[in-house]
Amino acid sequence: MKTILDIHRHAVLTGHNASVFALSATQDPRYILSGAGDGWVVRWDLDEPELGKLIAKVDTQIFSLQHLPDLDQVVVGNMNGGVHWVDLTQPERTKNIAHHRKGVYRILRVADQVFTAGGDGILTRWDVHEGRTLESIQLSHQSLRGLAYCPARQELAVGASDRNIYLLDVHSFQVKASIKAAHSHSVFSVQFSPDGKYLLSGGRDAMLKVWDADGLHNLSAQAAHWFTINDIVFQPGGALFATASRDKTIKIWDAQTFQLHKVLDTIRDRCHVNSVNSLLWTTHQNQLVSASDDRSLMVWRQG
Repeated sequence: MKTILDIHRHAVLTGHNASVFALSATQDPRYILSGAGDGWVVRWDLDEPELGKLIAKVDTQIFSLQHLPDLDQVVVGNMNGGVHWVDLTQPERTKNIAHHRKGVYRILRVADQVFTAGGDGILTRWDVHEGRTLESIQLSHQSLRGLAYCPARQELAVGASDRNIYLLDVHSFQVKASIKAAHSHSVFSVQFSPDGKYLLSGGRDAMLKVWDADGLHNLSAQAAHWFTINDIVFQPGGALFATASRDKTIKIWDAQTFQLHKVLDTIRDRCHVNSVNSLLWTTHQNQLVSASDDRSLMVWRQG
């Protein structure tokens, strides 16, 4: 018998004045960060969700961000390709670097390096302590939209608007393999399963695909949403994963069978009324956080 998941909306976080595109965990899972088109970075307390605190501001739309808790910094990517190294304790030390020629769609930290995926098709790695570029690689002549890391495989996966997925060795920064024409349109999201066996991808074609991480052959392909799949995240522990879409829904899936468990929509579940852009599944009370074009964040709880 199919298990019916009880996932309900717990809180709505409001305060941004534009679409919310980015979420980041912090060292304390009780707190999360959001970045939006208003240029604000806001810290939220999941135990007191009405208390959002503006901790940083940049001059243009924020597309991506990554918290660096040990350095008390936030790395912010903007719509014009700029990378901001925001010092939260000494704002005057903030560095604003015009690096990518187009928007920075994803930022990811791996150990002492930060990776930025740009709309110019360039993937760059940075020294986390010095905030300087170490190396860049031109993966595509179209935007890089998805970025994920697998510790078990020591690999990066990059989804691109050229419809391809690129796999790189995180140490050598060399392309190990690629999946050509992985989707019929742009690859907007990629994510490894926690055990490193599978690579999941979501595209502008609304397809959710599962790939064997070793042979890179396709194991599953399904029309998961009506429009673009913007993000994919796994639940801590890996039993479930969630997808977010431009069709305003969040869907919850079984991580072993890849079967759909739950649809969170506007009418039945009071989900977002515009595109759901980003997801973060926290270890704090097993809460799922979503961010949307409707300028809000929502907190979802199971049980």
